[in-house]
Amino acid sequence: MEHLALGLMWLLGTVASVSPVVKKVSIMEKALDMAPNSFDDQYLGCSEMMEKELQELNRTEFEINSIYAEAWKKAITELQGSRLPSSVLKPVQAIALLAYTVESLPLEQKFNEAVLEAGRSHEQYLEYFHFKVMHFLLTQAIGVLWHSQPRRCYDVYTVDKNLIYTAQPEEIVRFGKFAGFTLNKESVDRFGDGTFFSVRTCYGVPIRDVLEQLSGDGVLIPPFETFEVTNVTREGNSARIELQSQGVHSKYNCEFVKGK
Repeated sequence: MEHLALGLMWLLGTVASVSPVVKKVSIMEKALDMAPNSFDDQYLGCSEMMEKELQELNRTEFEINSIYAEAWKKAITELQGSRLPSSVLKPVQAIALLAYTVESLPLEQKFNEAVLEAGRSHEQYLEYFHFKVMHFLLTQAIGVLWHSQPRRCYDVYTVDKNLIYTAQPEEIVRFGKFAGFTLNKESVDRFGDGTFFSVRTCYGVPIRDVLEQLSGDGVLIPPFETFEVTNVTREGNSARIELQSQGVHSKYNCEFVKGK
């Protein structure tokens, strides 16, 4: 019995010694900066030239991007027979906005990933960026809505649970993509891993009243709006960053029709 007891004690000790140790998984960090590779064209002075290129360009991009083509078709279907609460938008701008904001997440994610890299060079944009029409129409839609509303800024919020963003107070940064935020602070989960953003935007536009298919308190911020970092706090795998709008900055303008 003594040997059995010793054997059990040894077995229990062995099991305890090899029991898995639960470790807290560290989350990836990413610097919040000026998104230098972003394609940030505002199409100032070339809107009519771009519009003449849309039909053929869109057909070509549909052939390359099946997700894009499917989202576009679904947006058209949803808009058929619908009333546009905002008459300032052209139908094609409304379709682009609906396809981006309502249709499947893969389109939004794939599109913004491409936007963040298309500004590496003129060649990168022309040869490898296959969302030229979507980028133009979303930029135009934001601009039209911004000019049609009283000048004001909005306090908006979002959280990215996949990344810890790093930044320093007084730095000038931008998101470099079409960034979706909410006016409703309470709807954002501010706890747990990731980065909580509190942003004062002066160039983002509310989209809740644009289309009856859009609900909630969404605000869309363009890639070219710049912000000053006003406060940063970090605790473990959680961060909070506060930003204040500073204006706009674009490296590119009228890139597609340049020289035509």
